Amino acid sequence: MVAASTQAIENLGWELVNIDADKDIIEAIEATDITACFGFKDDIVVRITDSENERLVDIRSKSRIGGGDLVKNAARIHGFIDALDGELAN
Repeated sequence: MVAASTQAIENLGWELVNIDADKDIIEAIEATDITACFGFKDDIVVRITDSENERLVDIRSKSRIGGGDLVKNAARIHGFIDALDGELAN
């Protein structure tokens, strides 16, 4: 799942900041994306939790600047889910 998530991040053009895959239960991937309009950097964290029967992918996108994001963070999360689905289908 980490490899597919990392590839999805690369396909979306995000900058990969850190991969923490050494933990027993939770693996985390950190990335940044730059907004097209103003060039602001936004932070994305993808956490992957494994249990015996399932794997949970938790995604957070947060704007560094400003009070609103013009729905960009939600769109970014949906874009990642679509990209990850594409990677997992391959």
